[in-house]
Amino acid sequence: MTQIAIVVYPGFTALDFIGPYEVLRNLPDAEVRFVWHEPGPIAADSGVLLVGATHSFDETPSPDILLVPGGMSTFEHARDEKLLDWVRRADETSTWTTSVCSGSVILAAAGLLKGRRATSHWLVLPMLKPFGVETVGDERIVHEGKFVTAAGVSAGIDLAMWLFGEICGEAKAKAVQLAIEYDPQPPFDSGHLSKASVATKAAATALLSKDLMRPTQLKETTLLLWEQAIRTARGRGKKTRQPV
Repeated sequence: MTQIAIVVYPGFTALDFIGPYEVLRNLPDAEVRFVWHEPGPIAADSGVLLVGATHSFDETPSPDILLVPGGMSTFEHARDEKLLDWVRRADETSTWTTSVCSGSVILAAAGLLKGRRATSHWLVLPMLKPFGVETVGDERIVHEGKFVTAAGVSAGIDLAMWLFGEICGEAKAKAVQLAIEYDPQPPFDSGHLSKASVATKAAATALLSKDLMRPTQLKETTLLLWEQAIRTARGRGKKTRQPV
């Protein structure tokens, strides 16, 4: 059995995990768990979509695959010590530790991405640097060993397809790709910063900022980065005791 634990926290972005879920649930003997502090309904960032957390952290101590999606409330949950402790423990025994979009901030806050290459949504990439992450903005999927991070939102499908291929082989991954008819042919070509016009970048930033600039989110983001800056400063100040 391959146990897949997908974190669902209040304010998640639905496509961040629904895309990977549709792919990974096809793994042989897959058991998918939507995990949070306790089972129950969890609201997406829209406030309209509800998803049921099926299991608690305590019920899911050692998943084979850990996936953390992103969302507008990521920075708030990146300060949740119970969540971070569970992520660290799950990572100790996981075969794969993964994230989509700003979910990589939670992995970074848990100390798992320090010194590693990782990606995230383009707007969030600067938030990873205080955690010692080598940020990558020109790759849709970044993998270092068992750590796999994806760029924003829709990139989670690509992450899951890549991961499926690593686990089951290219032939079976292609069969799943055809089964879900994943054949992207977008009518526009502005899905990456390198392709978007200045006007498109400004419009996209304004669209995302409506939620990110809310007082609650600003407070949580500021506290997260401030606390990390303090930890870094205190760490630099520690003297290494010389052996006698």
